[in-house]
Amino acid sequence: MKNGQPVDKSGLTEAEFLASYTSKDYPAPSLTADICVFRIHRQHLELLLVRRGGHPCIGQWATPGGFVNPNETADETAARELAEETHVKSLKLEPIMLLSTPGRDPRGWVVSNAFVALDDTGAIAEAGDDAAQTQWFRVTAHKEGDHTQLTLHGKDEELSSDFAITHLPVSGHLWATDANGKGLAFDHASSIAQAWLTLPEKLRELSLKD
Repeated sequence: MKNGQPVDKSGLTEAEFLASYTSKDYPAPSLTADICVFRIHRQHLELLLVRRGGHPCIGQWATPGGFVNPNETADETAARELAEETHVKSLKLEPIMLLSTPGRDPRGWVVSNAFVALDDTGAIAEAGDDAAQTQWFRVTAHKEGDHTQLTLHGKDEELSSDFAITHLPVSGHLWATDANGKGLAFDHASSIAQAWLTLPEKLRELSLKD
């Protein structure tokens, strides 16, 4: 103890430790938020994607998202970025996974908090900010053995996410592993797969009908 305050093994109080501490001594990742927005349209399950208007992955389809500012939570970022890139607002967002595989983003150490939302408001998506285009993709699912493939049907192209399914060791919830995507930016094939598994079974069944 020093002046009634506990000390660490170097004999420093918390105030003394913080006075000498510098965050530059420790590498830190950037944090982003990415959002998978689904809707039911004409009895089909659809996913909202944006075409990236800038580097990296320029021209590729991605889930809406962006960097977390120092003065906001990841949840607040998700709502803000969704509104800025698609003009879709007031949806209830649920966190689903943390994407942290080394090398997932060519800009450096970037970790993403992924969210899922279900649009039941009839929102009209319009591209904004750094999104060049928005589009709803119809989702169909095909199971073969222990793998599932989601095909995302756009107006002029098809994208995909292929993944295996396991169960989390404590909750037993479904979990997507070994995801590979076609035509999707970064590792968004993983977040899309997990978002689909997070949906209620009755909604996932809509994509299994085709």
